[in-house]
Amino acid sequence: MRNIYTFIFSLIMTIALGQNVPETYENPIISGFYPDPSICRVGDDYYMVNSSFEWFPGMPIHHSKDLVNWELIGYGLQRPNQVELPKGLKDSRGIYAVTIRHHDGLFYLITTCVNCEGNFYVTAKNPAGPWSDPVWLGSNGIDPSLFWDEDGKCYYTGHGNISGLNDWPEKNGAWIQELDTKQGKLIGPKKQLTHGHAKNARWTEGPHLYKVNGKYLLLVAEGGTGFQHSVTMHHSDNVWGPYIPYHSNPVMSHRQLGQNFPIHSVGHADLIQTQNNEWWSVMLGKRKKEGFSLLARETFLTPVKFENEEGYPIPVFNPGVGHLLTEQKRPNLPWTTFKKVAARDEFDTKDLALEWNFLRTPYTKWYALEKGNLNLQLRPEVLDSLVNPSYIARRIQHHKFEASTHLLFDTKKANEQAGIVVYRNSTNHIQLVKKKNDLVLFATKKGKRQEMARVPFKGKEVFLKIEGDNIRSTFSYGTSESNYKSIGDVQDLSIVSDEVAGGFSGLYVGLYATSNGMNSKNIARYGWFEYKEVK
Repeated sequence: MRNIYTFIFSLIMTIALGQNVPETYENPIISGFYPDPSICRVGDDYYMVNSSFEWFPGMPIHHSKDLVNWELIGYGLQRPNQVELPKGLKDSRGIYAVTIRHHDGLFYLITTCVNCEGNFYVTAKNPAGPWSDPVWLGSNGIDPSLFWDEDGKCYYTGHGNISGLNDWPEKNGAWIQELDTKQGKLIGPKKQLTHGHAKNARWTEGPHLYKVNGKYLLLVAEGGTGFQHSVTMHHSDNVWGPYIPYHSNPVMSHRQLGQNFPIHSVGHADLIQTQNNEWWSVMLGKRKKEGFSLLARETFLTPVKFENEEGYPIPVFNPGVGHLLTEQKRPNLPWTTFKKVAARDEFDTKDLALEWNFLRTPYTKWYALEKGNLNLQLRPEVLDSLVNPSYIARRIQHHKFEASTHLLFDTKKANEQAGIVVYRNSTNHIQLVKKKNDLVLFATKKGKRQEMARVPFKGKEVFLKIEGDNIRSTFSYGTSESNYKSIGDVQDLSIVSDEVAGGFSGLYVGLYATSNGMNSKNIARYGWFEYKEVK
């Protein structure tokens, strides 16, 4: 009966939207810097959360009806004082892998603030927010998760080797403890569940517990988040274990496909059962083009089928294929699209659009939306330092893209500059900035900054543009949108790739203003910003 309703709803949506419903979907389902996905379902709605590391707002949350089309609806951390990321927070520190779960009308996000106070969770009745202040648990390790058993008890699964035995290199594991959500405290004994699927297993992390067909399944990530990444499964008759590693682990990985396979570093999976009783998994992966992984870790989707083996349900990822595909048959769910985010932001709204992020937490407000402009105060902070500079950016989500802006900025001081920046971390970025009497292109690779080009420019108004083609980029400027001129040669974008820049965060492009260590009252005004994929 449900399948009939699903068919009718899909037909109505097709007619209403005036479009043909596709039979397939494309991976990744969320492109760009969206690693460590976790997912839950409430009725016919799906919600997914990702890591955010040093970026603010933290813990981006997407909503979907069909597991393919996703809409950004909010963040778990949106108030600067909600979780105070410390000043001087290093690259790729801060908010690590998050788990999202729903129980008794309440959403939970549990995660770790690395270099802060450890593990905490926040709650909300509406996944778009507002989310509560944090409940700190006093537990160490990363990648915590929550599981409610049928008796209503909540269990915390943590990451770490609490046994004290280190008889092989990088030995880690997953452990369990009961969580009293009314008190907001971990209670009772702790128990180590696994140290990995085998002896010499490394970096066991990302534990998730499930109950399938009356059996407890523990899914963990192993091998690190690089090329050796994988997903392994462990099963038990009791929530406390013992958990037996599946003899044919890993149940999902791409490491066996070789270093030149276009999707690699696949792992850190979470499972979801649809209202049609189908199983799917989200997980992270990287796409390699021309030898480089420009867009860092992204969110992928694949079907899962449980097969019975020796009385236990064993998850088979992408049956008949065994690895992620860039295109395959989509889930049996009503095709539901959302309004596309406009390519051009005219800055004519009260608040910044959800796509915009800050580098570390803005504890003071140094920007303003006024009269159709985004105004940035010039402040002493610079991109090369572990600070919160006057930089507002959005994710780069395509290998071929174009980003442009209209800048109004005048200065008589040599230390003041404003412009557009492609950024990966404090040691790897490219800037096109307007200075006193020049436009200057800087490239910073592994902490060493080099001037790539300089042209005289005395006007107060300039249009700036970046055109990216995987590991190549062209920067240009103009006095209008119809007369751009290139500045410098083709730039090497591989300096912001995984292979060169490293770290856990991803690629951004955005607007920047600085007074380079000196106080200033000057303001850079941006009339609009446009980001779009180039087909």
